[in-house]
Amino acid sequence: MKRDSLSKPLPDVAAGPHLGSPMPLDWVGMQGIALPLWLEEGGQAQQVHAWADVQVDLPAPHVKGIHMSRLYVLLDAFAAAQPLDAGALAAVLRRMVDSHADCASTQARLTLAFPVLRRQAALLTAGLSGWKSYPVRLRANVTPQGFALSLTVEIGYSSTCPCSAALARQLLADAFAAQFGEGGIDGIAARDWLQEHASLATPHSQRSTATVTVALTEQAELDLFPLIGLVEAALATPLQTAVKRADEQAFARLNGANLMYVEDAARRVQAALAPHYAQARVTVRHMESLHPHDAMAQAGQLT
Repeated sequence: MKRDSLSKPLPDVAAGPHLGSPMPLDWVGMQGIALPLWLEEGGQAQQVHAWADVQVDLPAPHVKGIHMSRLYVLLDAFAAAQPLDAGALAAVLRRMVDSHADCASTQARLTLAFPVLRRQAALLTAGLSGWKSYPVRLRANVTPQGFALSLTVEIGYSSTCPCSAALARQLLADAFAAQFGEGGIDGIAARDWLQEHASLATPHSQRSTATVTVALTEQAELDLFPLIGLVEAALATPLQTAVKRADEQAFARLNGANLMYVEDAARRVQAALAPHYAQARVTVRHMESLHPHDAMAQAGQLT
């Protein structure tokens, strides 16, 4: 190849005339960009593998297209300048808008999806713990009106149906009465009978999820672990990691002490969030073991 051919400018088709009908576009950009991010949670740094969606608006009908490489380069630099926080998100979005001044762009948005790992101690057994993964989604945008950020995290827990528990208790009470009648009861005999027969009917329980979304300001900390802890404390039956028999028994006790419908779970979480977040929404889902469908409830609004 001749040297002078390398110095020739490359063709820029995007700068050419429209092939279709000129009109504004709400959003143009990329989806599913792999991105390494650093988080600081619980006093420790954690690297996560995120997927990013990024776009700017294209309000000028005469502009054929945006400069996607500019967005990619800015996103790459953003990932390298960790740890992640709300201020960094706002700054990179403003740079994205500025990078497309020649396209008359005034808005940019960025969605980041990633799992965060949190170590959880066993309920009773000292020194026993394991890792739990929580799906997280950050949605940020910059407009002429300002910056907006929402944080969504999905938290697993166990739920035991109050109605099913009451029906199971009735069967147990009837069987107990049939065995011992109304006279004096030998405590040892009653204990032995219960040890053998107390599970003749068991309430249904299921793995459940609470999907919580909160609105954050540009100055706010992400504080993922405190948010997760707040929700898990409100529900009282978070999913466990490493367990021994004593921990499994303690978990059964927690479920028995915290019977809940989806309505109960949604109200518990929303009440726990209200003092800490001006805007919060919770959606709970109980993946029924009785039915082939799920039960759900939602509380709270985001503007």
